[in-house]
Amino acid sequence: MFQKKNNLQEKQKKPRVLHIGTRRPVVVVLWTLLICAFAFAVYKNFTAVDTHTVRETTVVQQEVTDTNAIESFVTNFAKVYYSWEQSAASIEQRTENLKYYLTDELQALNADTVRSDVPVSSAVQDVQIWSVEQTGDKVYKIVYSVSQMIGNEEESTAVTSAYAVSVYADDAGDLVIIQNPTITGKPAKSDYAPKAAEPDGTVSAEETTEITEFLTTFFTLYPSASEQELSYYASGGALPVIENDSYVFAALVNPVYTKQGDTVTANVAVQYLDQRTSMTQVSQFVLKLKKVDGNWKISSC
Repeated sequence: MFQKKNNLQEKQKKPRVLHIGTRRPVVVVLWTLLICAFAFAVYKNFTAVDTHTVRETTVVQQEVTDTNAIESFVTNFAKVYYSWEQSAASIEQRTENLKYYLTDELQALNADTVRSDVPVSSAVQDVQIWSVEQTGDKVYKIVYSVSQMIGNEEESTAVTSAYAVSVYADDAGDLVIIQNPTITGKPAKSDYAPKAAEPDGTVSAEETTEITEFLTTFFTLYPSASEQELSYYASGGALPVIENDSYVFAALVNPVYTKQGDTVTANVAVQYLDQRTSMTQVSQFVLKLKKVDGNWKISSC
């Protein structure tokens, strides 16, 4: 009885421990997810690729087309097209020569442009190409003017007109006119006028006198000066060497001086008498001047 009681007390004193089943499915799944996430983070850390924004710059290189052949072709065509004499033989020869320039369709179109009984003759004095513009695949539009001397037995008259033609250039470099000479206008004088230089008071009266005297001396010597002589007045390469004693200095025309820092800008026209032609030649210069060791010197042009 006593022993039974002791066993009962021991059972009551032994603490109860709660065990959570580590093999339950939910726990296994959670541990699996944690391990996978950690492994993925490590993998990404080692295989990460630095990314940066790449800005691609596309350089468009303008293709320059040699149009000398086209210009020569049109010039030669114009000399044939606008020249004839008052004879059936001349007109026939003109028609024959045009076959080397015109398509068959245009040859037919021009069959009667100059009749055999034409009352005047025409001699081409000058052909001037004004523009060459590519208007399509291998097609070029050429604007040109032609000066003719139109005459008969009694008198002659100078005539100048402007026209446009279209020329096709194939891969072999062969050319043919595909549009007949069409009346047009040639470039005229533009109304543009650059802003004139004006004094702004930044150059003192004393400096103005010094610079004018310096430029007068320099331009008197400049045309005939050697490279070594120029080096006393201008930095190397500031002005080209002329070495021509035909130009005789006459005057400075309306020099304008402005100053920024230690640099003076001189806008000046220079008159020279050309002894070969007896013409007064006026040259315009924009010069940068600085004082070097107390003397004015041209630094750039």
